[in-house]
Parts: sequence; C-alpha cells; structure tokens
Amino acid sequence: MAVIAIYSMKGGVGKTTLAVDLAWRFAALGGRETLLWDLDPQGGAGFLLGQNPAPGARAAAIFQRDGKPRQLIEPTPYQHLSLLPADESLRQLPGQLARLGQRRRLAQMAALLKSDHERIVLDCPAGMNEVSDQVIGAADLLIVPLPPSPLSARALDMLRGELARNHHRHPPLLPVLSLYNSRRPLHRAVRQGLYSGIEAKLAETRPAPRQPASLFGRQPATV
Repeated sequence: MAVIAIYSMKGGVGKTTLAVDLAWRFAALGGRETLLWDLDPQGGAGFLLGQNPAPGARAAAIFQRDGKPRQLIEPTPYQHLSLLPADESLRQLPGQLARLGQRRRLAQMAALLKSDHERIVLDCPAGMNEVSDQVIGAADLLIVPLPPSPLSARALDMLRGELARNHHRHPPLLPVLSLYNSRRPLHRAVRQGLYSGIEAKLAETRPAPRQPASLFGRQPATV
C-alpha cells in the first residue's frame, strides 16, 4: 500500500485535477483498489467525480480518537475507485488536530485503511499548518503540481526549505509541471530551471492541447 499526497503550499495549481486523474489511473487503468481522500473543505474531488455531497458535516470527526473513516467511504462510478469525501467541517481541522495532540493521526488512519486499498491518494488543501504536517508524516510520496511561473517556483523552494528545517525524514518530493505550454518562453525557462537545479526526479505533463480534453479521455501515463 502506498500513500501519495498531491500537495502545494500555493492554491490554484491544479492539485485536485491531478489527484482525481492519478487516482482514476491507478483504479481504472491499473486495476488497483484506490481510495481518493479529499482533505480540502471545498470538496472539489467529489465534484469532479460527479458525487452528490453527503448530508451533514462529518469529514473532520473521523480524526477524533474514536473516528471511523470507513463509515464515510463512498463508491464512485469508476471500478476500483472509492472516495472519502470532504465537507465544510475540514475548515476546523488544523485546530482540531493541534488540540488532539497526535502528530501522526493521519498516518494511523491510513494504516487502518491499507487492508482495503492498494493506493491512497490525498487531495490536500493549500497552506502550511497542522494538516500539511500530518500529510508529510503520512505520505510515501509528495507530488507537487507546479505551473511554470515564478510564484510557483518560489512556493516550491519554500516547501523544500520547510522540509529541510522541520521534517528531516520527509517522503520523496516529486514536482510535476502542470498547465505547461511549450510554446511560451516563460514556461520553457521554468522547465529548464527545474532540470538544472532540482535533485528530485521530475515528471513532466504533456504539452497543453489546443483543444480541450476530457478529464478521463487521455491515454495511460506512468508517474
């Protein structure tokens, strides 16, 4: 079982789209039992999968000591893919986790679910707080969507600094170029900078198509 977190300190970089697409590929194309765990209170992962929001606000409650995450897991229209949905209660999760005082609570919950799933994909909210600390402690791999812009590159540098200072045993960091267009000089420059200056392996998305493509209409890719 592997826990793969799609995370960035910066918002609007394509985390949810990448998380949903990757989870779908693991499940529908790879045949692996996959759980997409939405930690973002906006609930974008469920929306992209066509799920109807569940009544109530229970997503944060499963982090309590007696929480039962399996009770919230929903099937999706896609074979082998399940969803642990988000709701507005997750806005209070950073404070809730701080009060709980268990720095590896998310890792413990993921371990409970490993008997049912071969892959757990975490769709993470932006920012650096108690939730991101828990994500870093639980993940086997951190995938960072990186639009080719100076602000996104700066956010990646800040994340690398945070990991070096406060998370000495952090998981591997994998930046993935998103929204990349090879026809734009700035995009090419950022890409070149990554190749020349980053030690982690770089996974590159294909150039942006001229025509819009369906979220699930692409061929398999290996990350």
